[in-house]
Amino acid sequence: MAGIELFNASVSLSGRLILCDISLCLTEARIGILGRNGSGKTTLLRLIAGLIPPSTGSVQIEGTPATDRRSLLPQLGILFQNPDHQILFPTVTEELSFGLRQIGKTAAEAEAAVAALLASEGRSHWARANTHSLSQGQKHYLCLLAVLLMAPRSILLDEPFAGLDLPTQARLARRLAALPQRLITISHDPAAVAACDRLIWIEAGRIHADGTPAQILPAFTQAMTLIGESDADTDLAD
Repeated sequence: MAGIELFNASVSLSGRLILCDISLCLTEARIGILGRNGSGKTTLLRLIAGLIPPSTGSVQIEGTPATDRRSLLPQLGILFQNPDHQILFPTVTEELSFGLRQIGKTAAEAEAAVAALLASEGRSHWARANTHSLSQGQKHYLCLLAVLLMAPRSILLDEPFAGLDLPTQARLARRLAALPQRLITISHDPAAVAACDRLIWIEAGRIHADGTPAQILPAFTQAMTLIGESDADTDLAD
């Protein structure tokens, strides 16, 4: 598999360098991208997803440039941290049908696929539900279903457990663990990426370390503890 490849990719926004010379080949089934707030990990997610172009270098998804968003639809899905930033339509069926219509399915084909998926998930009663009447956990699940309908080879997860109560976290974690897709989880929380095959630590827009969770997490936890023991907010004024 070609996987996800970044070649000396850098991103500058408003004259500020956010990511610097990132080169990665991501082929493992479960990959974590770990870093504290402001480290550049969310920008890295947006770069991989083709939502922003690299200022220098390149990004390819299964051999396709990441900036070719339409071609990426069958290759890459995204689950954002806040589902309200992802949900566009007033009903569940309209929301789930959107991606299928984008890749050429007719309205009837899309609705049939949506109905079959909801039935398989035990959620047929969601079909005509108002999307904004759903709970936060249900909205997360709706967004995941929208991604799964596209059957992408890889899924980007942006802080997937943020804002969810413990039972909802457990249900989502169980569902994600069972997926056949490659999952790339972006998080500041070591617990969210502890079961990954590979872990990439981003610090100040660069790759600080790359290895297994056993290799990375002790050093990351120690570094974050030391920062927490100092005045960790002083750098925010820069």
